[in-house]
Amino acid sequence: MSLRLPAHHLKAESIIDEEERSSSSEDDDDDQNWDDWVSDSADKRPCKSLFEDKTLPSVSDALNHDKTAHGFDLEAAFSRLSLDPYQRIRLINWIRKEKPSVPRLSELKGNESFLGTDEYLVPTVEDDPLLQVQLSGDWSDDSDDELPDAADLPGAMRRIRVLEKRLQKAQQALTDYRSFVGDRLNLAGLAESLREEGASGQDGATSRDDDSHYFESYGENDIHAIMIQDKVRTATYAQYIMSTPEVFRDAVVLDVGCGTGILSLFAARAGAKRVISVDASPIAEKARQIVKDNGLDDVITVIHGKVEDIKLPDGITHVDVIVSEWMGYALLYESMLDSVLRARDRFLKPEGGVMAPSQCKMLLGLSEASELYKERVGWWGDVYGFDLSAMGKNVYEEAIVDVVGAETMLSESCVIKDLYVPSLTPKQLDFSSPFTLVSTAERRTKIRALVLYFDTFFTSTGEPAPEDTQVHVVREGDSILAEVWPLGGRPVTRRMSTGEHLKGRPKVTSFSTGPASEPTHWKQTIFLLRDPIIVSEGTVVQGTFKCRKSDDNSRELDVEIHYVVKESVDEEPRGEAVVQLFKVR
Repeated sequence: MSLRLPAHHLKAESIIDEEERSSSSEDDDDDQNWDDWVSDSADKRPCKSLFEDKTLPSVSDALNHDKTAHGFDLEAAFSRLSLDPYQRIRLINWIRKEKPSVPRLSELKGNESFLGTDEYLVPTVEDDPLLQVQLSGDWSDDSDDELPDAADLPGAMRRIRVLEKRLQKAQQALTDYRSFVGDRLNLAGLAESLREEGASGQDGATSRDDDSHYFESYGENDIHAIMIQDKVRTATYAQYIMSTPEVFRDAVVLDVGCGTGILSLFAARAGAKRVISVDASPIAEKARQIVKDNGLDDVITVIHGKVEDIKLPDGITHVDVIVSEWMGYALLYESMLDSVLRARDRFLKPEGGVMAPSQCKMLLGLSEASELYKERVGWWGDVYGFDLSAMGKNVYEEAIVDVVGAETMLSESCVIKDLYVPSLTPKQLDFSSPFTLVSTAERRTKIRALVLYFDTFFTSTGEPAPEDTQVHVVREGDSILAEVWPLGGRPVTRRMSTGEHLKGRPKVTSFSTGPASEPTHWKQTIFLLRDPIIVSEGTVVQGTFKCRKSDDNSRELDVEIHYVVKESVDEEPRGEAVVQLFKVR
């Protein structure tokens, strides 16, 4: 369970995605042109006055009202000050935010500092229609844009070309502005949320503890939809449950953090005689209804509560199987594994009980990550002609959750932590592990990041996967992706791969969240290096990876990476050890 964005952040991303899809649709739709869009915006959408809290039926009505009631002509001001599209947006937002007098507006010269400040690119009024229409006046400073007399055909053709050029510029300006403001709104929303939480603690109100905030976030549908739609995740769980009848048939199963109950439904379908589904978030009420809707309420019992506090129903004291999808970003983000270990100690039968999954391995590798660097750091160096590179510096303090391509990885990955869940203790979740990574780069290359991901293993006996087990890497077209929803409710029988289940070896089901796999909702966890490492084939990056729960929030992680660079394993380090600290949140 791992997509842990606050609900407002998910909604903001959804809105921005919808705007991008809408923008793409407009570009592709031959029946929708710029004039139609302007007409829709100006004539049909209400618009607030620049000077008072009064809403008029349209942009033109609002502009006319400001002319007659306040003596201010916005279009005339644009022309007088010779403002480009971005300056016009800044002027509108500045007026709405700062509320200057009309005499002060008449004194503007067009060289005021606020006309070059990105603060005023963020709308003062949400979804302000006044920012989305092209008012009269020249949008371009190009002398080539002067319109010729259209009396003759050649002149008319030139006029058409000029108008098309203006349209293209205006559309690009709008697209850039939407993208810029979308990014700013996401950051602003997150900052506002943090301010509200901080204020709550300062004024004496009870602030939310880590658990309350965490469980509340799982009451939203969006998180569960994204997790279930992660086919690598859901299909592997389904494959394990449906293809190991020796584990689930006639078993008593405990589903920790059941969410919608999807794993419980699989377990019931696989023949479990009783499934107890536990979740501390409000989603438990929906899970109870889902179980009833699927006619499985005689097998599955949903309990709304923390697994640390509950009692099993009907006198049940122990279960045969504990199944849970507890993994977070960087595997351990959220600390849900602590709850699973507590459930294991309280409820799993001492002999023959099975944990699913039984094992996870955290792996670390080198990545050139050049595209990610450009997206997160490099582009700040030139934003509309300004140097905003200071904005990119905090990227080196927080881990990035994103997808890097397999082609960007320039070393074999090494295991930095092997977690065998049946014998794991909570103390072992804070750890320090050495690593040695050898560059496979064929030419001198900059390494800009260390990339962390995890592999997950399920066994039919609950034992560790044999040492020589290769994790199953799901790729596009993999048959497992077609096996999640069996037709007619019947399990799909799959022919075992060679070596998958040999005599004396447990049956192993597994998946990877690494760059070589189809992307999962866990993606990868990326630690950008302040100073890139120059490597060639055989260059060694050697160090220590330290990970522990954050003191500020027990569900977040503090990561400390120490490393040196050598030309080869036997060589002395190039320089002193580098230390970099990160937050995973």
